[in-house]
Amino acid sequence: MNTTAGKEQELLDFLKRLYENDLPFNRLIGLKIKSITLEKVKTEFSMQADLIGNPVQKTLHGGVISSVLDATGGLVASAGIIQRMNTDPVESVLNQFSKVGTIDLRVDYLRPGRGAVFTAEANIMRSGRKVAVTRMALHNEEDILIAVGTGTYLVG
Repeated sequence: MNTTAGKEQELLDFLKRLYENDLPFNRLIGLKIKSITLEKVKTEFSMQADLIGNPVQKTLHGGVISSVLDATGGLVASAGIIQRMNTDPVESVLNQFSKVGTIDLRVDYLRPGRGAVFTAEANIMRSGRKVAVTRMALHNEEDILIAVGTGTYLVG
């Protein structure tokens, strides 16, 4: 990589492939990354019969909501590593990604998960050498807020 911007994009593209293709649960729910930067991530998935938690109301299972918020928060925490390690070799940054893990996750369920398409957004609130804190939100296609979350992730 010749430029910092090129290196950042290469690493962001790697994270996108990792989260969409290599994580089985993300594949199971059909999670797609709509946009990714060093400080903000947007993911999307569609309602499927296997994701229903209440068969009468046809709403998302709370575990799916929590999992999507956690995955989106973990993704933005991982992207933050790129910024912190911008002078390190690509291999070192890739190795650091393997150490990312959820320390704490809080989810506030605000409304039943009704909709056809859901979008989760996450941004970094603070990222240090060892821990990153993120804020996440899940909306449906009508931009109705379904749930919010705060995640704390080990990043170093």
